[in-house]
Amino acid sequence: MTNREKFKLIVSQYCDRKPAEIAGSDRFREDLGFSSLDFMSFLGELEDEFDTELDTDKIVSIKTIEEAFSLLDEQALA
Repeated sequence: MTNREKFKLIVSQYCDRKPAEIAGSDRFREDLGFSSLDFMSFLGELEDEFDTELDTDKIVSIKTIEEAFSLLDEQALA
C-alpha cells in the first residue's frame, strides 16, 4: 500500500466515501463533512500512522485533501 493509499484510507474513516472516491480537490469540511473535531482526530491519526509531528502553523491553512497530503509528504515522507 502506498503512502497516498494509507492517507486516503485514514480519510475514509471520517467520511462516507471509499478511499478510491476521495479526490485531491475534495475539501474537508464542505465536501467530506469533517467537523473541527474530526479534522483534529484525523491529523492525530496521521501523525501516529506516519510517525511525525505536523507543523501547527501550516495545519491551519489546510482546506483540501491534496494540501494535507502535500504537508505530510513535505514533513514526514521526504
